[in-house]
Amino acid sequence: MFSAPIPSICWHEISHKIDIGLPNQVLLPMFTGIVTDLATIAEVAPGKAARRFRITTAYALDTIALGASIACNGCCLTVVETGRDWFAVDASQETLDKTTLGSWKVGGRVNLERPLKVGDELGGHMVLGHVDGVGIVKSLRDDAGSKRYTIAVPANLAKFVAAKGSVCLDGVSLTVNDVAADCFDINVIPHTLAVTTFGALGPEGRVNMEIDCLARYVARLMQPAS
Repeated sequence: MFSAPIPSICWHEISHKIDIGLPNQVLLPMFTGIVTDLATIAEVAPGKAARRFRITTAYALDTIALGASIACNGCCLTVVETGRDWFAVDASQETLDKTTLGSWKVGGRVNLERPLKVGDELGGHMVLGHVDGVGIVKSLRDDAGSKRYTIAVPANLAKFVAAKGSVCLDGVSLTVNDVAADCFDINVIPHTLAVTTFGALGPEGRVNMEIDCLARYVARLMQPAS
């Protein structure tokens, strides 16, 4: 039993409630960075927020409720409408400005992942679906059958990236190989290239980046008290 309250954190609403013995249940949308569908953008239109995206998917739509959360290229979005083989999400202007979603077009591909349920395998690492910034592919090359990408990292995020640590790029959990002052390297294996958007990602490509949430909280704890 916890003896002190958990700090208040703004989470997306989802249907998976985890009872951890607190007076009020905590809603935890958690992903693992393992893409489960490579979907297609079918429509881009104005929505109740800044923009609405209709996304065709192989998911069984009768298992997706309105208000459910789905990670779309690493960005946790709320389902606002569903059809036979598609769902729709709204993105705010803040989301369009701070992620790659502002450049999404009809026909573009999207990595999808549904939230973990209690008991699911944590196949990648803990991912929240909160994009921290946008990385840019500086270069890529063949590396023994895989592709080795060098990603330019925003200056404010560089300190959170560590060699052999984890990073989430466009919703894909990846291991950091090497780190430099303003960039880092990752290797993407052929399977991941085939089932995610990385198969079409080239130089100057932009990717949504979420740092390891453990690094985020360690950095916060290391800050001197104000």
